[in-house]
Amino acid sequence: MDFKEVVQGRYSCKKFSEKSIEPEKLQSILEAGRLAPTAKNLQEQHIYVLQSPKALGIVDAHTPCRYGAGTVLAVAYNKETVFTYPGGLHTSGVEDATIVATHLALAAYNEGIDSCWLNFFDPEALAKALDLPETEEIVMLLDLGYAADGVSPLPNHTHRKPLSETVTYL
Repeated sequence: MDFKEVVQGRYSCKKFSEKSIEPEKLQSILEAGRLAPTAKNLQEQHIYVLQSPKALGIVDAHTPCRYGAGTVLAVAYNKETVFTYPGGLHTSGVEDATIVATHLALAAYNEGIDSCWLNFFDPEALAKALDLPETEEIVMLLDLGYAADGVSPLPNHTHRKPLSETVTYL
């Protein structure tokens, strides 16, 4: 698929079918996340593949937004191995995990897999419930699967501000 088709076509799926993702497609999606750039190439991200009934039940207990997806990726980063920027106020953790997550979502669409980026949850409570290491912080969840019959992008999906409102040349 052409890159422009991927970025124009990918949308947040709000209802998934029961069809499972083929292992080779999931592997391709995860590989795209692995290849994402990170600050100083520290690669502090960690992706948790949540598919078991227990793990999905934990997700459901922490967000109403799984929408029936049979696979959820929790994208986290190790707070102890991030790059700290000059001034000491910011680290690369959130941005690096976000780049990884974006690669995952776009790769999923390229594989014919629908997704929904979730951030409506308490990351600390979810990490504790999943028994993740205390050094890791969850940045987002990514629902993955095949859209249920009749599901399409929300009506406002194609509405975008013109570049003149979002870009300034200095």
